[in-house]
Amino acid sequence: MNNVIEFVGRLFLGHIFLLSGITKIGDAYAGTAGYMDSMGVPGGLLPLVIALEIIGGLMVIVGFKVKWAAYALAGFSIMAAIIFHANFADQMQMILFMKNFTIAGGLLLLSVHGAGVLSIDNKLKV
Repeated sequence: MNNVIEFVGRLFLGHIFLLSGITKIGDAYAGTAGYMDSMGVPGGLLPLVIALEIIGGLMVIVGFKVKWAAYALAGFSIMAAIIFHANFADQMQMILFMKNFTIAGGLLLLSVHGAGVLSIDNKLKV
């Protein structure tokens, strides 16, 4: 059962990034780029953000090079919290800040413990 729980944990951690990246493609692209610009982050970086979210999310879900993906997504989550959600006077922003740090914590645990048995990383071990 622990193997299944490890996989479900990776699925939950990875899916938030995968879906977030996918939703930024299309109608939400211009709005997201504009929001980034308004917060002092060049909107031109959005393609890199989308790539990180989609590729990193998939890597976590399937358990491929999961430690590197977890480090990258944890760093991204912390930076996003600090840049976009540091207005603690707004309770919603404070909750989003804590959510990002909580996700980063889960990813750091994943980086320490690895992807588990039901993963590509495990299958590639010799």
